[in-house]
Amino acid sequence: MPTPLSKNPDLAPLPAPAPDETVARLRAAFAAGRTRPLSWRKAQLRSLRALLTERQTEFAAALHADLGKSATEARLTETGFVVHEIDHTLRHLDRWLRPRRVPVPLSLAPARARTVREPLGTVLIISPWNYPSMLALAPLVGALAAGNCAVIKPSELAPATSALLAELLPRALDPEAVAVVEGGVPETTALLEQHFDHIFYTGNGTVGRVVMAAAARRLTPVTLELGGKSPAVVEPGADLATAARRIAWGKFLNAGQSCTAPDYVLAIGEAADGIERHLTDAIREMYGTEPSASADYGRVVNGRHFDRLLGLLDGDGGGRLVTGGEHDRATRYLAPTVLADVDPDAPVMREEIFGPILPIVRVPDLDAAIAFITARDKPLALYGFTASRHSKRRLAAETSSGALAFGVPNAHLTVPGLPFGGVGESGLGRYHGAHSLDTFSHTKAVLDKPLLLDPLRVVYPPHTPWKDRLLRRIL
Repeated sequence: MPTPLSKNPDLAPLPAPAPDETVARLRAAFAAGRTRPLSWRKAQLRSLRALLTERQTEFAAALHADLGKSATEARLTETGFVVHEIDHTLRHLDRWLRPRRVPVPLSLAPARARTVREPLGTVLIISPWNYPSMLALAPLVGALAAGNCAVIKPSELAPATSALLAELLPRALDPEAVAVVEGGVPETTALLEQHFDHIFYTGNGTVGRVVMAAAARRLTPVTLELGGKSPAVVEPGADLATAARRIAWGKFLNAGQSCTAPDYVLAIGEAADGIERHLTDAIREMYGTEPSASADYGRVVNGRHFDRLLGLLDGDGGGRLVTGGEHDRATRYLAPTVLADVDPDAPVMREEIFGPILPIVRVPDLDAAIAFITARDKPLALYGFTASRHSKRRLAAETSSGALAFGVPNAHLTVPGLPFGGVGESGLGRYHGAHSLDTFSHTKAVLDKPLLLDPLRVVYPPHTPWKDRLLRRIL
């Protein structure tokens, strides 16, 4: 196994090149056609896969240092997730890249028409801290498959993972086509001043607006993967014990720091009391009576976010504490917490929680639940726990969200054929599988009409009566 650069005393780290130099180098490589061959694309994807499997232990250690993730969680939600994305892409890439024939109207015959995919150029991927390797590398899979150069900007709030990506990616991938730029706001700002052909940002809406404004100066297309308050609707008649286990798993994975985590529960009628009890049991099942001692329970990313979460927990209208609430700022530990009888206007209901706090809001019926959801910004995901087909049809028809899943949260991300993305305040654009290729490619229209015959003379001036009669018949 190669010695990491940071651990080799004989190799002093070189100063990082300026963002404009990095982007210029990559743009030159793209202009030279370096990334266009299919063989290059597949080689990069295979090399990335090898990196993730061979250095899995190092990724797990970095993710534990940043977020307290267990090795199993790191494999399932970070490195393993990207490996599966690579495998799916390699399996289908030839077919996805084939030109597609389209019919030509009789008025243009003889002619042939097709669409072809071409890479966009050099793209910028700005990733967040909550899944710092997966959300940097899963978009990169699509960018490489489409034949682009890419700059990765990892989050400075996950410093161990950022450093690992900066160290390993240039060694595993073509350094003339893929670069990692570390740093905080100044470095991100400097990157946004450069000329990119696409910007892919995952994070919050506030920064998303900054990214979009910067992109507008060059009319650069953007993908914004944002968040929002994703509700879980629970109806009477559902298997509440199973629903609670799945909601608890989806919510408290990564200590609640997942953009698709159930943000709150809308409990309909008598389901409210049952889901409270079963959530308490599910948390105990998964993390024991002392979650702070569980190897499977993560930590809040930093003190600033920890203080924000405590502010939400202590805010007015927060309702009744069902379970949890224990915390330790020194270790950034906040127990899996469930609140009941929460005021819909409480602070904990006004912003995305992004932490291990789960409010339950009681509503009388499905009508009230749908009205509650539609009165707010469109969420990244909506989860329904119901035994009623009629209720499922209503939730599908009467609500709008980035994704809709029944019976389980988060799992739609693992279906390669499904697009992942938001709508409205929860995001713009989509990716995963073939949808990533759509995002990072331009679909070009190609029309080929031979010069041997020229039936188009019928449309050339002068427009005589007989030409007009003929055109009326064929157009």
